[in-house]
Amino acid sequence: MHIFQIFIFALLFPYLFVCSKILKVENQFELNENLVHNHAALYSPRHVHISYGHGITEMFVTWSTVEDPNGTVVEYGLGVFEQRTVGNRTLFKTGMNIQYIHRVHLKNLVAGSRYVYHCGSDAFGWSDLFSFTVMKEGSNWSPRVVVYGDLGNENAQSLARLQEEAVLGKFDAIVHNGDFAYDMDMDDGHIGDAFMEQIQPIAAYYPYMTSPGNHEQSGNFSQYKNRFTMPGNFDSIMYSWNMGPIHFIGFSTEVYYFLQYGLKQVVNQYEWLKQDLMEANKAENRKARPWIITYGHRPMYCSDKSIWDDCSTRNALVRVGIPTLHMFGLEDLFNENGVDLAIWAHEHAYERLWPLYNYTVLNGSLEEPYTNPKAMVHITTGSAGCKENHSSLTDEMPAFVGFRSTDYGYSRIHALDKTKLIVEQISDDQNGKIIDSFTIIRDKHEPYTFY
Repeated sequence: MHIFQIFIFALLFPYLFVCSKILKVENQFELNENLVHNHAALYSPRHVHISYGHGITEMFVTWSTVEDPNGTVVEYGLGVFEQRTVGNRTLFKTGMNIQYIHRVHLKNLVAGSRYVYHCGSDAFGWSDLFSFTVMKEGSNWSPRVVVYGDLGNENAQSLARLQEEAVLGKFDAIVHNGDFAYDMDMDDGHIGDAFMEQIQPIAAYYPYMTSPGNHEQSGNFSQYKNRFTMPGNFDSIMYSWNMGPIHFIGFSTEVYYFLQYGLKQVVNQYEWLKQDLMEANKAENRKARPWIITYGHRPMYCSDKSIWDDCSTRNALVRVGIPTLHMFGLEDLFNENGVDLAIWAHEHAYERLWPLYNYTVLNGSLEEPYTNPKAMVHITTGSAGCKENHSSLTDEMPAFVGFRSTDYGYSRIHALDKTKLIVEQISDDQNGKIIDSFTIIRDKHEPYTFY
């Protein structure tokens, strides 16, 4: 177009020139605004979750940022931000996915009190406002814990109901017993990122206690070790914590199955479990916290059809120990120390077993099998929902199984007092219906009599 033609066109259609100029300015403004927003998001806290610390008046707060915000801080208090604690951050890489994991250890909290908090940095701002309730003092109260395993980023069937129950205050803490996201390392860790975002609406408000599963094994469980913060000194692999009349023990069943990471892990965990159980069984400790509940991912027993799961055989490694030598098995250790309840996952189903040792049912009595049982009680609760869907159970239910279901759902544990423990299974498929409920009664917590 010649200069004269442009001049004539501008005279005839000046509005188009003005609009074009305005449009360019507005687009540039939107572009700048988006750049500022995206830049800020790189430093914003995400994946916020909490977990119990080394004592009842402690809490860990863990979160992630894409870039280093040059600060790791939690501001918190009883209704207002009265306190401020600085933590540490570590660089965590999964392929091209680079992020910073932030950890802050809150101490000297007021037992039984509700705190508000946010996390972030002075330089780049803060997360949303969250809250948590510190554990109550002593052992004479009735804690409620929700338990499940095998919750994925895709088909997270139970998550919406768990969020609803969290809002209603139906539990005090959460135990996720292995297998997260499916899998946290996939797509350079972005599946793990999405999963951590999914659980934030519950995990930022209630202690989210964890154990590793087989889907976390990549890189010697690096995703699990980096993303979660449990008490103890073993990268969240094995630890214990007290809650009211319960002594909880979390551990890794996976050390038996991924021996490429070293046999020493099996030995170290076994020795640690022995010491922890010995301490829990000291007279003063067992009197204060008589209930001993363990949780690890792969079960000792199951009625799954899969040929890949050794829980359907008599040689489950967790039960009998490492192959051939049959050393460091946990069934004897747990029964010798009077463990009341062993919680498992891995099978995408719910199974309640009769009191059981070495495939022998040892009920308290025919009429009341869980009243003063003569062996440890097992439940498997691995049906929270994931892309692998349900497990296929055997056509005939084995004699050692009391109840089973492949409904999506999760379990609730409620210690009524020092002698009564209620276990319930919630079906998400049946709109939150309690499809199984039983009460373990132990008048005296001690090693089982066949020892």
